[in-house]
Amino acid sequence: MNSAQYVSNLLEELKKAGTALMVIAWKIALACVGWAYVFGARGQYCTPANRRARYSDAHPTIKTACKNYNGSSSEGCQGCKWYPGNLLTRFFDCRGFPYWIFKIVYGFEIMGAGATSQWNTKANWRAQGTIDTCPDDIIVCLFQQDKNKKSTMAHTGIGFHGETVECQNGVQYFAKRKDKWTHWAIPACVEMEGQPMPDKDQKEEPKENEPTLRKGSRGDWVTILQNKLIMRGYSCGSKGADGIYGNDTVAAVKAFQKANGLTADGVTGQKTWAALNQTAPVTETYYTVTIKNKTKAQAEEIISKYGGTMAAE
Repeated sequence: MNSAQYVSNLLEELKKAGTALMVIAWKIALACVGWAYVFGARGQYCTPANRRARYSDAHPTIKTACKNYNGSSSEGCQGCKWYPGNLLTRFFDCRGFPYWIFKIVYGFEIMGAGATSQWNTKANWRAQGTIDTCPDDIIVCLFQQDKNKKSTMAHTGIGFHGETVECQNGVQYFAKRKDKWTHWAIPACVEMEGQPMPDKDQKEEPKENEPTLRKGSRGDWVTILQNKLIMRGYSCGSKGADGIYGNDTVAAVKAFQKANGLTADGVTGQKTWAALNQTAPVTETYYTVTIKNKTKAQAEEIISKYGGTMAAE
């Protein structure tokens, strides 16, 4: 299994070589095979702190899958299949995987809290269709429609040349597209032969259409707002971008407004939208710090005081 650093290096090498972006996206997707599935994740590093941040008692799967929860190992991440050679990997859920791939390759964010809201957000896509018309020579997002509820997309993944990579039981590769897929969509950032790329400002909804949102608002625009806040380091609560403007989203908006010199009233109006659009998403950085002459117990005590830290041999 590849490490997160290997994938980052591969991305840089492919871009320097001038490789076509569709090919880069596919190669990066393949390089992630074997990485873990974690509900609500979009490419965070697989660390105990990040796993705890994604899971609560409402999502107990982590306690059976992760050594840090089930107590099956006293060595923490050491020897874990998602920590190969004591190197970090990343984790995703199904909609978080294509989100991360297209973000790091194209700089384009596929908005939506889940597969359904991703599919329904028209600004995400250059073209959409049913699986019988799926193009094989263009990288696409694949969708599986819920059999019992036609308005719901139950799953999503990435397809190219009739092959697929998806994150369900971890990131998996399939040499032949399975029959379960019902729909496809080409992200707006992907160039199609004979069609010009959209203008940069067209990757998001036109600014004049950005509505004023406040506590109690619901829908895709709230999801877009929440995704922007989360990607800029502001938590919208344990459910993430759920499309509901509740107390956690109000608090996140107020914190963002205060940090950017705006009136911290928790209402997302024109000035707040403008500030969000002009503020770059935060990126994760991983540092190694060595503290000598400490026992294991002393090291664990130090680690417990700092969020996002983990031990390494």
